[in-house]
Amino acid sequence: MAPGSKLQAGSEFPALSMPKVGGGELTLGGPGRWQAIVIYRGKHCPLCRKYLKSLDNLLDEFAKADIGVIAASADPSEKAETEAAEEGWRFPIGYGLTLEQMRTLGLYISDPRSPQETDRPFAEPGLFVVNADGKVQVVDISNAPYARPDLAGLLSGIKNTREKNNPIRGTKS
Repeated sequence: MAPGSKLQAGSEFPALSMPKVGGGELTLGGPGRWQAIVIYRGKHCPLCRKYLKSLDNLLDEFAKADIGVIAASADPSEKAETEAAEEGWRFPIGYGLTLEQMRTLGLYISDPRSPQETDRPFAEPGLFVVNADGKVQVVDISNAPYARPDLAGLLSGIKNTREKNNPIRGTKS
């Protein structure tokens, strides 16, 4: 994928690995199970915290629908571990998302406004739904922390898509 290009609906989601809060590795994407992948800005973002709390509140509903949930950011381990412990999120959290991985996903990338915000470039929000074939079913990429899809609506839409065996939308060039 060329720099600055976005993942296309229906394309194969690039399997990416990163360290996981609590230890081990976390892989985003890949075939086998539907997966909702939320990329968030990091611990410095109060809107991300609120959004991930909403995600955690719906986690049981995602599980009932057999949809895995993962969140990831560019935060270093200490920030990711601290935030996950403070918030008590139950879904797996990846950290250390690299610039190359951000570009592979077609995310918007921002520099911090100050050292108090954070100490590294970070990804703006992205949400990807990967279907059981490892294909991008839904892609939502934003350049602002306040523009994100409604999670309850997303869950309802995924369930409807699966029940009706709807095709991946937005694939016509």
